[in-house]
Amino acid sequence: MFRKKAVYFIAALAAWAYPAVSLAQSALTNRIVPCDGVNCTVCDIATLAQNLLNAGIYIAVFLSAVLFAWAGFKALTAGGKSEQYTEAKRIFLNVVIGLVIILVGWLVVDTLMKTVTNGSFGPWNKVCEAFISYFEHYYA
Repeated sequence: MFRKKAVYFIAALAAWAYPAVSLAQSALTNRIVPCDGVNCTVCDIATLAQNLLNAGIYIAVFLSAVLFAWAGFKALTAGGKSEQYTEAKRIFLNVVIGLVIILVGWLVVDTLMKTVTNGSFGPWNKVCEAFISYFEHYYA
């Protein structure tokens, strides 16, 4: 009986998560590695870092949604078992802490990058454009 419920739960979770996976696919249409390995520049390294961070954040948000669903399922099916309910609360707390760490880390690095360049660029892969315009302005 439990296996049948688990199969239904996994099928419902897959149906629920499919749009999120599709959105991640459409958001990650670019190649993660922007150059072919022979003629890479510093700008390509900055673009690679941006692409890796974007992919990591998309994956972390998707996995956190799955873990939230799992913790909710465990909490709802605890049936008066305090240890199972406590484990579900622990999963909730760990997922929230993980998301906060990931997003605060991204925010700190983004703020530092904008502070170093006087807020002259948007995404991190625009660093090269900011430095190129800086060098063209002062060394032209």
